[in-house]
This record gives sequence, structure tokens and C-alpha cells, in this order.
Amino acid sequence: MTQKAFASVADLEEKPVSFVQLSDHAWAFTAEGDPNTGVVIGDDAVMVIDATATPVMAQRVIAKVREVTTKPIKYVTLTHYHAVRVLGASGYRSEGLEQIIASYPTYELICERGEADMASEIGRFPRLFQAAESIPGLTWPTLTFKEEITLWMGSLEVRIWHPGRGHTKGDTVVWLPQERVLFSGDLIEAEAACYTGDAYLRDWPATLERLAALNPAKVVPGRGPALTTPEAVANGFAYTRDFVTTLYRAAEQAVAEGRDLKGAMALARQMMDAKFGHLFIYEHCLPFDVTRAFDEASGIADPRIWTAERDRQMWHALQE
Repeated sequence: MTQKAFASVADLEEKPVSFVQLSDHAWAFTAEGDPNTGVVIGDDAVMVIDATATPVMAQRVIAKVREVTTKPIKYVTLTHYHAVRVLGASGYRSEGLEQIIASYPTYELICERGEADMASEIGRFPRLFQAAESIPGLTWPTLTFKEEITLWMGSLEVRIWHPGRGHTKGDTVVWLPQERVLFSGDLIEAEAACYTGDAYLRDWPATLERLAALNPAKVVPGRGPALTTPEAVANGFAYTRDFVTTLYRAAEQAVAEGRDLKGAMALARQMMDAKFGHLFIYEHCLPFDVTRAFDEASGIADPRIWTAERDRQMWHALQE
């Protein structure tokens, strides 16, 4: 059997960027399945939601923002702590950055595994870490909260909410109630596989239900195109729920049958490949996804820390 290239090291093709206006104040910066960035333009300032992987790559977002406003980018909100979404935050300092906002559980994750996560993700996604040498270190929030805070950007209400665990223990969404626009981070995906290596799979569906209760008109998912119609929004919720529940059901069955991790991987492929195998980043995600699902189904409540060494050991053991 030919060995698959590790994670996304062979993914070197640049993706075309879209910058789409969703409402009077909301924009989506998307790039064909790469991590998305949200933009909120208030009366006197701008908020960026997820900061990209490096300060150099953040300049692509800044350039798009500057096409539509000269207002300072005062706020960066982190939907969770994965290096590919946060290490570019320092790139906004020259644009008027005043606050980096994250949930307190996200702050705990930075303390516990930020350095390991940085090394792990740089090894997995070389294309997304262009000019990695420009990263000054970990991104630390300057403002944290436990459940939710509301920020008024002039007359615009911006609700920053930790609705529960799912993709990580610190997942945060940004909700514009006046315009019914939701920036979901990786709690919702579209046309891309869900990464669940740091997830709480049993909790994730209930967290999705809390988000669905908002009845959003438009959603900026963590990956994939902005969801701009009722049908697209419903499909985004349904797809994400289906992916994580199918994955966890496969892991539970594997544990019940006494399978080892490779056996769990084989069973997951039987249950998932036909439905999800065509999705962007599926082959990258699946070994990490199955490993975490198998751990959780085996009684390991909290995700184990991924390191660059553990990544490759797991990957090659499951792909042989």
C-alpha cells in the first residue's frame, strides 16, 4: 500500500479568496475550505473573528478590510485555540488592535498545550503557515470571559458566547442579533471535514442545538462557504451533526466489539467514507478524528495533547 503524505504537507496549492458581505455590518473571508475569518464593521471600529496562522497571512485579511473601511481594527476574537486560527493576531497591532478576546476555557488550553499545538499544527499545514518565522510566539487574550459578554460597537450589538463544548472545550461564537448573523468557528463546517482531534464528541450535538435555537439567517462556518440561505444554514447544522455523531457511533461500536485503534479506523471508514470521503481535508482529519473518538468512547474524558512527534506516530501507525 502506498503511504499517504502526512496530514496536509502535500497540499501546496493556494486557494482563491472570497470576501462576501452578509449584512450591513458582517463579512466573510473564505478560501475554499481553508480556515475562515469573519469581519464585523461597527460604527467606529472593526472586529476580526479568527486571526489566521501568521502575521504575514493576516495582511490578506487586512487588505480586504481596507477595501471597504478605514476604521481601526480594535478587536480580534478567537473562536477557539488552534494555531492555524490565532497565531496571526499580532499582525493587527498596526491596525489599531486593543483587545484579543477569548473564553476562559480557551485561555486554559493555551496555558496547557499552546506550545505543543503550535509545533503540531505547523508540521501538519505548511501552506497555511507562510512566513512562520514572523510569529512572535503564542497568542494570549487580553480579555476573557466564562459564558458570554456583549460588546457594543456603536449601535451594533455583538454577543460573544461560549455555548458549550464541541470542537474544543473553549468554543466561542460571535452573534449579531440585530442582523441574525452567526460566526460559528469550527462548531459548524460546510463542504469540509470536521476536525475532532481536540473535541468533546458527546457534547457537540447539544451545543449545536443551542446555536440552532438562535435561528440564524446566515452563518460563517469554520471552513467552507458562507451559508446565506435558510436551506444552506439548515444543511450546515445537519451535516456537522451527522459527521460528529457518525464518527462517535463508529468509535462506540469499535470499543464495544473490543477492537484496537486500527480496528476502529477500519470501522470508521466503513461507516464514513461513502458519505464524507469526498470532503476537503477529510483524509487529513480522519486519523486524528478516530483517535480522539476512540479515546472518548474508551473513557478518556479530556483530549490528550497532540505533539509533533505524537502526530506522526499516530498517522503512520494508522496508515500502514
